[in-house]
Amino acid sequence: MGGLKVLRESQDYFHQEETRLLRAASVQESIHDWLRLQASFEWQLQQTADLFEQDRWKALSELQSRLKLLID
Repeated sequence: MGGLKVLRESQDYFHQEETRLLRAASVQESIHDWLRLQASFEWQLQQTADLFEQDRWKALSELQSRLKLLID
């Protein structure tokens, strides 16, 4: 059981570190990171477009709704 406790603590640490790094990043840095990921996985997105297109449009619509709430 000690191993499971260490695993949970490690997971908590990495989650906290990820949150800290995300909060520390500027908007420009975040966009740059997103564009790098997009470029890296573009071919996979194209290959799976038919499978996930509906979900992607739904997610985009939800994102736009959330952004609109920030503007209003």
